[in-house]
Amino acid sequence: MYNKYLNTQITGSDIPKHVGIILDGNRRWAVNNNSGLGFGHKAGANVATELLEWCHELKIKTLTIYALSDENLNRSQEELEEIFRVIEMKLYELLSDKRIIEYEVRITSIGKIDQLPKKLQTLLNKLESNTAKFDNHYLNIALVYGGRSEIIDCFKKIISKYKEGEIELDDITQKTIDENLYTSHLSNPEPDVIIRTSGEERLSDFLIWQSAYSELIFLDVYWPDFRKIDLMRAIRTYQKRSRRFGK
Repeated sequence: MYNKYLNTQITGSDIPKHVGIILDGNRRWAVNNNSGLGFGHKAGANVATELLEWCHELKIKTLTIYALSDENLNRSQEELEEIFRVIEMKLYELLSDKRIIEYEVRITSIGKIDQLPKKLQTLLNKLESNTAKFDNHYLNIALVYGGRSEIIDCFKKIISKYKEGEIELDDITQKTIDENLYTSHLSNPEPDVIIRTSGEERLSDFLIWQSAYSELIFLDVYWPDFRKIDLMRAIRTYQKRSRRFGK
């Protein structure tokens, strides 16, 4: 009943076009449930799969999920192997998920993908190739991602173009930067709202440039316990805020 009540409340108002989510709390959830870290990552991955359906139902066009930061590569080899195993399993599921075709979801990986195991790179490339023509929904998966690294890579591209004579210094604008970020394929690269689970209240290097005017919502729930009702509550909070963009 509460689910229906929330749905009624938010559907009559402004639904965010682009939602970014920092998937945080898998390890703490595993500890609280007396299970291994791998079980926590698997439980979190299962929720991420459901998230695609919820966004379609709520008519959210673009979803960017922060699944693995570049700093996460400093974790133990044992945990990384488990994380990669879970990612591989979910990517295989996406390849055969009929909803991707039915909903016309374009899947893009953002981050230093070349630092992932070759098998994961192959799967990601196949998903991107299979969905490249879709534009009804966008699913961006941030893997080995860091916002500062993205900006460094962006400026390397711009400097290279300047050296080649493709652009002049006076031609460099905010639009130039937008066009050279990992999110350049999006018509709306700036998230309207960024949600972080687990109770932590920081962006942790997620979409640093794109989040300049994003509404930030921090939820005191570990990612594996995240439900559609939490997403709708976050949207309701977003809808109650006054977005003036400096005006």
